[in-house]
Amino acid sequence: MKYTRPPHHFIKAFALIVIILSVLKCVKPDIGERTKELLSETIDTIAPAPATAATHIPDSIRTHSNHVDSLLLTARSPLRLLTADGKPVRNRVTSVTSYDKAFPDLNDVQLATAQSLGVTHIKNRVEAATRKNDLVYIADNPFYSVQQLNHSIPYLIPRAAYLLGEIARAFNDSLATKGFPPHKLIITSVMRTAEDIDRLRRHNANASENSCHRYGTTIDISYNRFLQINDDGTDSIRWVTAFKQILAEVLEDQRLMGTCYVKHEVKQSCFHITAR
Repeated sequence: MKYTRPPHHFIKAFALIVIILSVLKCVKPDIGERTKELLSETIDTIAPAPATAATHIPDSIRTHSNHVDSLLLTARSPLRLLTADGKPVRNRVTSVTSYDKAFPDLNDVQLATAQSLGVTHIKNRVEAATRKNDLVYIADNPFYSVQQLNHSIPYLIPRAAYLLGEIARAFNDSLATKGFPPHKLIITSVMRTAEDIDRLRRHNANASENSCHRYGTTIDISYNRFLQINDDGTDSIRWVTAFKQILAEVLEDQRLMGTCYVKHEVKQSCFHITAR
């Protein structure tokens, strides 16, 4: 291929530009840096940098989080759902370091929240049925089963009912990622009316008259009994140690997100949970 020399006027123009830039550099040595600053300011004006998550956290919550561990999420390591070739991954059951340390929320802490968020004392079941704007009726569904209640009734305030649904669904999601078949949680105690508490205290003098369960904010979930869902649609009670550990993982995540208080009840074999 034959080489073609650039036109003479292009060479002159290029030489003139080089000379002008050299003169400007001598007169204003910092012109290059200033040009970069101007360009940066222009870009920031047109497309400001996205705000970090911290800028959306109110100062009161940021300050309060120094004292209350539940207000800001401490994320658990993300679960792996599929391998590189698309096969399901069986994740390990991690549980919590200690049930007592992970769930230290005593009754007085839960009671203060229950009184703040819950309904006023309900006299009996008839009154509960009329409080449709304040209470939600809960019943058996694919995720949990309400056992026969002798000293409570299946009503909760809306946020507590929603929390229960989230816990039950997350529990089954965790079962699936760890290679276990679906199981229902068993709800052992819900809301207690004034009549329920009077009846309970006749059999148990230690039963608290001012229980968190009076306010529709609190649920007891069994940790040693679970309902296996059989292929024929029936269910059967199972006691699997790993299921308590998986339920503890779910409750710890919820507690750290600030949705609830949790107490590990040894005598009642349940997790005592109050919605926040």
